[in-house]
Amino acid sequence: MNTDCCRPLGAATLTEDEIGATAAIFKALGDPARVKIVNLLAQRDEPVCACEFIPALGLTQATVSHHLKKLTDAGLLVREQRGKWAYFALEDTAATRLEGLVRLQEVAA
Repeated sequence: MNTDCCRPLGAATLTEDEIGATAAIFKALGDPARVKIVNLLAQRDEPVCACEFIPALGLTQATVSHHLKKLTDAGLLVREQRGKWAYFALEDTAATRLEGLVRLQEVAA
């Protein structure tokens, strides 16, 4: 899923597809571990090895992989394979698009 699909929640009307896509993004961020992953990545200039999230989150490798997949599938992260290790970074425009998604000042009075 790509966050390009969604207009701000304050838009006059949203299509059913936009509503579903927006809900999927919020669902991807609906777990504290996923929010922490996004937070950790937002602080880094370089991609982060998946192995670094295990001690940072205090979770098993399988659980971390599950969370990384959910965020990647939602279009919030990009994955790069380097040998046997996977590296993750925020999708280039994810922060800007998320900010636009929650823009509420467009609500008509």
